[in-house]
Amino acid sequence: MFTIGDFARHGRVSVRMLRHYDATGLLPPAHVDPATGYRYYSAAQLARLNRVIALKELGLTLQQVRRILDEKVTTEELRAMLRLRRAELEVAVTAAAARLVQVEARLRSIESEGHMPTNDVVIKNVPAIRVAELTATAASFDPEDIGPVIGPLYDELFRRLEAAGVTPAGPGVAYYEDSPEGGGRISVHAGVQVAAPLQDGAFRVLDLPPVDQAATIVHRGSLDTVLPTAQALAVWIDDNGYRSAGYPREINLECPDDRDDWVTELQAPVTKP
Repeated sequence: MFTIGDFARHGRVSVRMLRHYDATGLLPPAHVDPATGYRYYSAAQLARLNRVIALKELGLTLQQVRRILDEKVTTEELRAMLRLRRAELEVAVTAAAARLVQVEARLRSIESEGHMPTNDVVIKNVPAIRVAELTATAASFDPEDIGPVIGPLYDELFRRLEAAGVTPAGPGVAYYEDSPEGGGRISVHAGVQVAAPLQDGAFRVLDLPPVDQAATIVHRGSLDTVLPTAQALAVWIDDNGYRSAGYPREINLECPDDRDDWVTELQAPVTKP
């Protein structure tokens, strides 16, 4: 038998926590000295303590933990629950990391206010281009909504192109439109230049029309950090008396394995009032 202090050390929990588990009936001591009131625990109770801690870490309330333990959850059932919780936490961590990237991009835009470099903006004519593409809908034009949509679209597009024996003939071309569904939703088009017949099948092959006037700027780095570059382009458009005429296209000029080394040209269609 162990004193409550010894049992707490072996179980890697606090004495205060053990007292709380006793008070709630979740893990009462094996023996209480009637004369002193001292609590004593057996080594066999470590198994129940481990289950209590594991289930609590799953986000369950103590009441839910007690009910599950009273129903004698098996080790395999507990392991399955832990695997599920681990997957949920991994998703949450990934989402949190993506949000931090966007916060950092917003911060860089704030820090650059009033002195964003716009000398690299070029007005040019963009010729028609033939692309193979897949399309999906994003909840908004927010990078947090676009990123999870366009990445899998490109993965699937290249898988289908390879299966069809179609080799890309040029850069990736992503473009966006307001979705007919409304509600701020965006139609996301993930495309790549090809020399293939027009078709609708496993993927769509179409000719994107030319753009008479496009304000263009080159972004270096992951598209997760494109916001400051995109806003620098917006500042140039406004300062030079142009009007935006749609969402900018993203032309993937260089796409090495390290996304931080990507080179992307933004092509924003504009008009002169």
